[in-house]
Amino acid sequence: MNTKLLLVISVTSIVLLGSGLGLLISRKNLPKVEGIATQQLIKTNKQAGVKDCKGDQATGTLEKTSGKEQGTHKLIRDGGPSQTIYMVSSVIDLEEYVGKKMDICGDTQKLQGVSWFMDVTQIKIVE
Repeated sequence: MNTKLLLVISVTSIVLLGSGLGLLISRKNLPKVEGIATQQLIKTNKQAGVKDCKGDQATGTLEKTSGKEQGTHKLIRDGGPSQTIYMVSSVIDLEEYVGKKMDICGDTQKLQGVSWFMDVTQIKIVE
């Protein structure tokens, strides 16, 4: 048998078997994982992000980082620089809230060089 023909048949067989196996697996009733993608997101004048946040919480004023700091934004809190929370958000456009005092909720991450780093999943404006 021709080597090229054998290669084509082998590759075609592997692709068909892989597709069939993928179809079988996708039809099984696998448990659903509750994550940000499956949670209901909200956005009002006073609140944005996931509906029910179960993470760490803090209150302060949102500022944009200088570009030399970790994260895209930071929350300035009472107590000085050691209380500042550096942050990003996987679900909220934080830029819309710069300069506002707010309660934040999210998942704390370990990051070298900062006292506190968070992926913010919910904000509530405090006035």
